[in-house]
Amino acid sequence: MAEERFQTMQEEFKDKHYHHFTDEEENKLIYTDIFKEYVALIENYIEEELKRRMPGFSMEEFSKSLEHRQDQIGGDILEILLSFTDFLAFKQMFLDYKAEKEGTGVDLSNLLTITSGSLHVDESQGMQIDPDSPREGPSASR
Repeated sequence: MAEERFQTMQEEFKDKHYHHFTDEEENKLIYTDIFKEYVALIENYIEEELKRRMPGFSMEEFSKSLEHRQDQIGGDILEILLSFTDFLAFKQMFLDYKAEKEGTGVDLSNLLTITSGSLHVDESQGMQIDPDSPREGPSASR
């Protein structure tokens, strides 16, 4: 899934459909069709790749094996596989993509200040604070 071909396929799919998505609690009917198409696309890609890499591969047998061996599969891998069929994760992926494409996403880059100079440790907070930072520290609001 980290392969460029997979990333390109996913990017092209998002680019084709992102304009349908809005950040509202109520979901549009078209989301269901797009979600079904997305799940089929992902499943077909995974099955095609596994068949290419393992002659004689059977998705049906693989699915059964996954069910019986959930405790033997790394949590991260299982989570990634399950996220492809999670509708809320799917919708959020499109909302994030739309925000990125339209430049309406939240820019968090101004929350980090990098400066050179000496730092001292604030013992009460257990963190390093730049005394020359233009921002007020967490204890300033107390």
